Amino acid sequence: METTRTPNPEPRTPIIYPVILAVPEADQHLKAKKRVENLSDHARKALDISAEKSDIVLGSLLKNEKGVPLPFNGNYWSLTHKPKYVGGVVSPQKIGMDIENIRPCSEALFKKTALDSEWALSNMDPFQLFFRYWTSKESVLKAAGIGIRDLSKCRVEKIVDENHLIIHYRNQDWLIEHFFFNGHIASVVKNDFEIEWTLSTHMV
Repeated sequence: METTRTPNPEPRTPIIYPVILAVPEADQHLKAKKRVENLSDHARKALDISAEKSDIVLGSLLKNEKGVPLPFNGNYWSLTHKPKYVGGVVSPQKIGMDIENIRPCSEALFKKTALDSEWALSNMDPFQLFFRYWTSKESVLKAAGIGIRDLSKCRVEKIVDENHLIIHYRNQDWLIEHFFFNGHIASVVKNDFEIEWTLSTHMV
């Protein structure tokens, strides 16, 4: 009797779910300390949604003495907040996420952020490119648990397409995915994951 073996299905690529939430107009005009507290609370809501989409129960969100987020139950997390938008993401591997408003910035900041050889990789709008680079490097440094002091050690190795590029840092290549929305850009460490973005213009 002849038997046929069904081939094993291809393993499904794991998905992570970065979530972006709009900050309510009233909260954007609070005094400094209260505004920061509210932005942190809103970013935590984004993290809650990301965890729920991944079927992960959030544990205690602790940081070390340097302010680096500590994993819980083998899961990593990253938060980001700007005046108009906040973001959060949970992942089974080291993760970093950053959001910025695309706006003009100084030539000095361009020089601080990347080398001439990196800027030569693309001829897209310079300010859009600047924040692609900035948010990408910031995302990698967050994933690595290192502060902005190592910005100059991150190198843009390759621009893959309009929404992806590769950063080389600490002898490792990091694949970054971008999401453009409402004059802003969000970047997240993609690596071996599929990315499903969520953007909500109404706070939950």
